[in-house]
Amino acid sequence: MSIVAVSVISVLVICALAYRADASFHSEDRLPMQWWVTGEVTWSAPRRVALAFMPALAIVSLGFVTIMALNVPARPGQEGLVLPTAIGMGAVLVAVQLLHFWLIARTLHRQIP
Repeated sequence: MSIVAVSVISVLVICALAYRADASFHSEDRLPMQWWVTGEVTWSAPRRVALAFMPALAIVSLGFVTIMALNVPARPGQEGLVLPTAIGMGAVLVAVQLLHFWLIARTLHRQIP
C-alpha cells in the first residue's frame, strides 16, 4: 500500500465521519470547538465550519506529508518509516475527530446515533 492510498483513505474516512456528524447534529446552528478544563465551552463555530475543520486539517497535513514523501528522499535508514508515519497520522486524525464528536454530544447532552 502506498502513502498516497493511505492519505486518500484517511481523508475519505474523515470526510465520511464529518458528513455523518452533520446529519446527527443537524438541529444545531453552532457546535462547540473548544472547552476549558472545567468543561465550559470557550468558543463555538457554525455547524458546517466546525465539521469541516478536521477534513481541511487532514487534507493539508496528509497532503503535505504525501508530497514531501514523493519528492524528498528519506534519510538513509529511514525509508521504511514513511508509510507507518502516514498511517499513524491518519489514525490520530480520525481519533481526534471522534473525540471531538464525543465531546460535542456530551456537551449537548445526547448520544450520537
